[in-house]
Amino acid sequence: MSKVLNIHSRRPAAGPGAVAAAVVLGGSLLAAAPADAAPARPFGTVITPFGVNERQYPSTDSSVRGFLKYRSQVGLKCKVRAQNIGGNQIWYLLRDQQVWVSAKYVDNTGSVKFCKDVQRSPLNDTEQSKTAMG
Repeated sequence: MSKVLNIHSRRPAAGPGAVAAAVVLGGSLLAAAPADAAPARPFGTVITPFGVNERQYPSTDSSVRGFLKYRSQVGLKCKVRAQNIGGNQIWYLLRDQQVWVSAKYVDNTGSVKFCKDVQRSPLNDTEQSKTAMG
């Protein structure tokens, strides 16, 4: 029985000071992490180690407008069926930009509606007409 007590007595103290240190450490870690690390739903996470190109239209024939690195998270506005990429014909329109990414390389979280089912705002129509003219 004394061996058991000796083993327990060699353990680090878990008294009130240790608990307070853990709470302070935990609190500082929580404070350092942003509350909204992931975009609002629905959002997508790039799953290919090579990243994915952002395109002007949902096609590889369309011009590249940007690039998302592996594990990048982006808000998804809606989806369409378009060019088939490796057996997947879904493309996502990003929420904060007028660019498209292939769903083959992006894992979505949340339900992404088809673009025909998403209500358009007058602001979006104005922005798109400016883009088409300019």
